[in-house]
Amino acid sequence: MREKTSLEAKIKNLNALKKISIRLKAQGKKIVFTNGCFDLLHYGHVKYLQDAKKKGDILVVAVNSDLSVKKIKGNNRPVVNQKDRIRTIAALESVDYVTMFNENTPIEVIKLVRPDILVKGADWDENSIVGSDFVLGRRGKVCRIKLIRGRSTTGLINKIAKTFRNKKY
Repeated sequence: MREKTSLEAKIKNLNALKKISIRLKAQGKKIVFTNGCFDLLHYGHVKYLQDAKKKGDILVVAVNSDLSVKKIKGNNRPVVNQKDRIRTIAALESVDYVTMFNENTPIEVIKLVRPDILVKGADWDENSIVGSDFVLGRRGKVCRIKLIRGRSTTGLINKIAKTFRNKKY
């Protein structure tokens, strides 16, 4: 049997992630949690995850599955499949663990991980951040991170579509 690469070692199913979270909390580590589709990874994503990591010791990222992305963004998304998206997120230095979820929201993952800090982008209204009641009820924190202006997957897709419309390659 071959040894797991460091990238593969970061990718965890929910049961494994729950056990890891319990162990890390027992060690006094502050767990930061965030989630997203992370379709067509760009610098805005990278900076957001770096800033999230600075909020605690361990960064756990939950990535929407292809089915979940389609429900949220429509049938033309995601552009990049879930296997590639989760591996790309796992490859980032700021990310300690990554998992995938099929639901529209990550509430079940949040309840399993029990993060100390829940992070979302500043484009989210404080009152609509999924899991905030759960985290705050456990004396945790909810943080909103300022996003980089002009960096979005939708904007990137629109730019690509406009640039390459009617071109043959």
